[in-house]
Amino acid sequence: MKEYKFKINGNAYEVAVNSVEGNIANVTVNGVEYAVEMENAPKAAVAAAPAAQQAAPAAAPAAAPVAAGAGSDVTSPLPGVILSINVAVGDKVAAGQKVAVLEAMKMENEIEAETAGTVTAIHVQKGDSVLEGAKLITIA
Repeated sequence: MKEYKFKINGNAYEVAVNSVEGNIANVTVNGVEYAVEMENAPKAAVAAAPAAQQAAPAAAPAAAPVAAGAGSDVTSPLPGVILSINVAVGDKVAAGQKVAVLEAMKMENEIEAETAGTVTAIHVQKGDSVLEGAKLITIA
């Protein structure tokens, strides 16, 4: 596992690259795990992927939790810090309903659901620093 420290627009991020299989990297950013799809897989990872699949055939079902979060994503409109998450997985939400509060530039911004549905995944926690466009909540 490789660990890095980044500072982006004054926000500190601790990033750990846990594994790379093919063009999917499993990373942890400030304590939150993400599966990151790379446009071009590293050559070493492409060569190592078949060997990893033979050594651990049980690793294939790990992709199932990603499907549980399928749906429409609520994303951060600007960089900031999550002050609160106002929904839980399984909650039904209406379009325009407040789902989170983001602090950016010393202002509290209510983040609203763009579509009605059921919350299938929450990708952030209170106190997380997020970038513009970061996936916050998934609604199906």
